[in-house]
Amino acid sequence: MRSRRIVAAVIATAALAGLGLTGAATAATAQGGPSYVTPSQCEQGGGTPRIDLPGNPCVGGKYNGQAVD
Repeated sequence: MRSRRIVAAVIATAALAGLGLTGAATAATAQGGPSYVTPSQCEQGGGTPRIDLPGNPCVGGKYNGQAVD
């Protein structure tokens, strides 16, 4: 009986630690994204680089709203 409780506690601890690591990885990815994209990245993502507009945005697609460098 005691070994079952120990095993259950170890599994629960591992599961909670895994959730914590997943949350940290998600936060790091969201903050670590590039602030600029190249014109080709904008087009490959389905957008159109609009360097004629203020701020040179990528319009549409995956990088919508990001500045084109």
